[in-house]
Amino acid sequence: MQSLVCGMKVGHIISKREDYIMTQVAVIHTAFEDTPRTVAFVEVGERVGTEALEYAYRWTQNIFDSWSLKMPEDGNENVTVMGEIVDGMGIRSTSVGDQILFGTTKYKVAPCGFEKV
Repeated sequence: MQSLVCGMKVGHIISKREDYIMTQVAVIHTAFEDTPRTVAFVEVGERVGTEALEYAYRWTQNIFDSWSLKMPEDGNENVTVMGEIVDGMGIRSTSVGDQILFGTTKYKVAPCGFEKV
């Protein structure tokens, strides 16, 4: 059972620019970094569980172009890029070993799916 705070499920926020509830997850790159680095906040809407994790994973991938440079194929308005982009190069794709924070639970990207940390 989820906790309610002021009539909202914990982990949900009300957008100031919209009249709906949306959920954000944090994407944290740890696989190749010396220290963890939050690279994005992804609005996953009403998606929960694996569906939310997969959405965040997909939209922090450089499949056709760059997700962090908001290019046409891999850019997504639901992704807020965190940090500075150096030398015009985008941020790498989320990889096995990176983490996604959903509510108060952190998941590690596994070779197949996600594992609770």
